[in-house]
Amino acid sequence: MTSNKPEEPSDHEAIERARGGDHAAFKVLVVRYQGRAMRLAQRVLKDDEKARDAVQEAFLKVYRSLDRFEGRSSFYTWLYRLVLNLCLDMRRRDRSDREVEWTEERAHLADPADAGPGASLEAADGGPAGALERAEIRERVAAAIEQLPDIQRETLILREVDGLSYQEIADALEISKGTVMSRLHYARKKVATILELEGVA
Repeated sequence: MTSNKPEEPSDHEAIERARGGDHAAFKVLVVRYQGRAMRLAQRVLKDDEKARDAVQEAFLKVYRSLDRFEGRSSFYTWLYRLVLNLCLDMRRRDRSDREVEWTEERAHLADPADAGPGASLEAADGGPAGALERAEIRERVAAAIEQLPDIQRETLILREVDGLSYQEIADALEISKGTVMSRLHYARKKVATILELEGVA
């Protein structure tokens, strides 16, 4: 018995139809990939609400940019990178806000015992002066990372800043785990060299 259910279009067919204003065709792409995109966003952001926002924004960007999609990579690769970049931007903004709040909070703590191990270490390292020195080092490290080639910088940030595993990075960038490890090795080596030249131990 044959089924009367129409066959779903391929990604390429759905994109071409969506470019022509076929909203149903674009919905096929959304349904096809939103689950995988959501899992990526949840893994990076660790927050369901923010993950939904990131995925929704990514699909909106995709829809508005369909005319610029050249098909040199798969649709899913394009979507995946959009979701990933949006999530990383959200995490960096959130991290920056929290770091400012945390620095201000610690600056006003009178009793190091109330601040946990981090504050005790700060007291041992010279209090505010030690905190200032570490903040300057963080800024130099960030500046050094910015000097890396794009692919090395992206890989290093995914690992060291966003905490993704080697396999998660490999999946996100669609490269092998070995390539991830190689990029990280050379990225760390370059950052260390830059910092050494600037006199940062």
